[in-house]
Amino acid sequence: MSNISAQLVKELRERSGAGMMECKKALVENNGDIDAAMEWLRKTGMVKAEKKADRIAAEGRIAAAQADGKAVLVEVNSETDFVAKAPNFIEFTNAVAEAALKASAGDIDAVKTAAFPGAASIEEAAKAQTATIGEKIEVRRAARVENDGPLATYSHGGKIGVIVALKGGSDELAKGIAMHVAAMNPPYVKAEDVPADFIAKEKEIALAAMSDKEKNKPADILEKIVSGKINKIVSEVTLVGQPYVLDTNVTVGDALKKEGADVVSVVRLAVGEGIEKVQEDYLAEVAKAMQG
Repeated sequence: MSNISAQLVKELRERSGAGMMECKKALVENNGDIDAAMEWLRKTGMVKAEKKADRIAAEGRIAAAQADGKAVLVEVNSETDFVAKAPNFIEFTNAVAEAALKASAGDIDAVKTAAFPGAASIEEAAKAQTATIGEKIEVRRAARVENDGPLATYSHGGKIGVIVALKGGSDELAKGIAMHVAAMNPPYVKAEDVPADFIAKEKEIALAAMSDKEKNKPADILEKIVSGKINKIVSEVTLVGQPYVLDTNVTVGDALKKEGADVVSVVRLAVGEGIEKVQEDYLAEVAKAMQG
């Protein structure tokens, strides 16, 4: 049976999460029987999983888990955003985060070898997902933070994950700052974290941008002008110097000071950071699949 409708392919893809081409082939092999096609995808999947190892998985999801003063983030990648939004993929990424937390795994190698329900390890479970879904599924990055004080995780649509640990303050404040970090992505936490070469470069730029009138001012006045510009820039690139997203009338530093808190640790992961993505034409993929 070669006359497989687009609707049937779509239905199988939604049920299985497998790729377009895999779904059509499964239906052709099983004469349009969608249940048999689902079973066929499972039976043949592991062989296909190995063939997908060199594909680029740049979409996906950041999942978080937290308990007893410990928090983890894991990045699990897929090839398409379509799969990344599928309920079964979301369920899998959440389970990976929980398994990583339970195993006290911090670095990615430890996460991959951690135990996973129904599989020898998280890495083997990812391979099984690759087989079932029909796309390369990869557990790529992980982060772990432990803290005796306030600790919070925040996920923004599954695309950005943040952990914030504080000394003093409250869990509510830690959560708010995690939301701020997700939105603003400050490169540094405090002024002392900003590299000296960054400051030197900004001073050079500030001086070059000055008018001749400004440059002719006395040295001490000139220094104050430059320092003011640098301080403004440093505030813009540091967490504590930025206006707090939950109350832009104060800075994050002000919000921390109000509760007698200090930042211990900040971790932020965004899906696909550092991966060169290949642009796919979804409509072309569908047309190609339907043409055989």
